[in-house]
Amino acid sequence: MAPLTHTAVGTWSGGRFMGFGEAIEEDRLAELLRPDGVRTLMTADAYGAGAADSLLGRALAGTPRGDYSLVGAVGHDFYDGERDGPRGYPRFTDPRLRGEAGYRDYLRMAAERSLERIGVDSFDLLLLHNPDRTGFESPAVWEALAELRSEGLTAEVGLAPGPANGFTLDVIGCLERFGELIDWAMLILNPLEPWPAELALPACAEHGTRVITRVVDYGGLFWDDVLPGHEFATGDHRRFRPDGWVEAGRAKLDRMRPVAERHGLTTLQLACQWNLSHEAIACVAPTLIQEAGPEAKPIERKRDELAAVAAEPALSEAEVAELREIGDNTGSMLLKGATPDHEGDERPDRWAVDGELAELAARAGIDPERDLRKAQPATA
Repeated sequence: MAPLTHTAVGTWSGGRFMGFGEAIEEDRLAELLRPDGVRTLMTADAYGAGAADSLLGRALAGTPRGDYSLVGAVGHDFYDGERDGPRGYPRFTDPRLRGEAGYRDYLRMAAERSLERIGVDSFDLLLLHNPDRTGFESPAVWEALAELRSEGLTAEVGLAPGPANGFTLDVIGCLERFGELIDWAMLILNPLEPWPAELALPACAEHGTRVITRVVDYGGLFWDDVLPGHEFATGDHRRFRPDGWVEAGRAKLDRMRPVAERHGLTTLQLACQWNLSHEAIACVAPTLIQEAGPEAKPIERKRDELAAVAAEPALSEAEVAELREIGDNTGSMLLKGATPDHEGDERPDRWAVDGELAELAARAGIDPERDLRKAQPATA
């Protein structure tokens, strides 16, 4: 077993299991996932319905277990559930699949099968992957995860909300209820997307929950090879971003370059350093994306950039604040999880701010109407 390092690579990189850029060959992805320079490797059992686990196992074969940290994630039931198009497989807590009494057995089975595919006996960290509201709030879920930890299937447990941005009140509420059981949380954060994850960081620090940040690359912009006019292939997840996001992001990125140059950093390294400057954030996991075309940066070079990120933050408080101001995205999107923008029936990834959540928000100093709504366009 090994503690997590400050940089990580996930099996969602390389385009084989998630729609980001070109799908690289299996051998090439396996090489990227070997613990050389970046020693924390992450996977989720739902990626490729277990195929990502198997590929990671192939990459790690023959490597001493103490030479890398292994992070797994379970929560989407591709064993008994049916895939719902781009929404993916249902959460294991879907009442159509099982009730509370079945949570423990499911989580044990999912963890054991994931480990079997990877070819190891235990995780260093096991995350609850993209939970619905039940996953955030059910004692049965977190007691079952704690049991897996006590029995040695994982050294630590954590929370990985998603897949899209949001879940601020839900993360804070989960830590209030089960903070003593939760070692890590995974949040979306980068200098072009400080909101809304920054609202949950104080609660993470208060409860001693360390944070992994993903989407550190902001859809690839911080790798500096996504340019205005970039063509995204059909099925690329970045097509869900609003029109003009590349051009607007590049304009802000250019304003950030002087800070990167001052410290001899690439723009991706700048984003990593900005994240690591925040209390509680202990690990960065950007997506390694092979963009199309002869001018695109090779994905191996991107991995080298990540491996060269220093563990100690390099930015001053003034520089952190300057980048935050440039990248301010408050109100830029509809959020997932508990949000005042939601109306109607509760969905697996979105629900209303009820009275209990409103009280939680008040305790955290969050005004849902001000802090969690998508901003309305200005009128003439």
